[in-house]
Amino acid sequence: MVARPKRQPMEASLSLVEIIVRLLAAIVFGGIIGWERESRQRPAGLRTHMMVGLGAGSFTLMAVQMAGPTADPVRVVQGVVTGIGFLGAGSIIQSRGEVQGVTTAAGIWVVGAIGAACGLGSYSIAAVALAFAFIILTVLKRLEDHAFPENQDKLLPEDGIRSSER
Repeated sequence: MVARPKRQPMEASLSLVEIIVRLLAAIVFGGIIGWERESRQRPAGLRTHMMVGLGAGSFTLMAVQMAGPTADPVRVVQGVVTGIGFLGAGSIIQSRGEVQGVTTAAGIWVVGAIGAACGLGSYSIAAVALAFAFIILTVLKRLEDHAFPENQDKLLPEDGIRSSER
């Protein structure tokens, strides 16, 4: 049987400065991912991702503040994941036999996780997730374009955006 690590109690009351720092981190981290999506002219861009990070961080902070040291972060995260899942599902579009927006939906989902991590004060988890997400969206996109050049100039029927601009 694997021993579970002892869970650290959460703070019952956070200072206003700590609340601002946590929410600002969620906004900035979400904004970095949003900036990348905005630069590729995706529907969910800078402001959407910032709002998702802020919302996830806010819900997490509210739960911590209301429940105090006995708060169960797993339940809070479950609620955030469910809500973000519905938002992400709304960004996926199926038209003319093609599915679009899956990467945007995944980005929204990741930003929700980053926002929740910031709300819990887990900045290292948030920063590492942000770094990985940014690498996936930028570096791997370039590798994908190089490995599959036939997909680069494919014009998407709905919005006239070339697949290389996604």
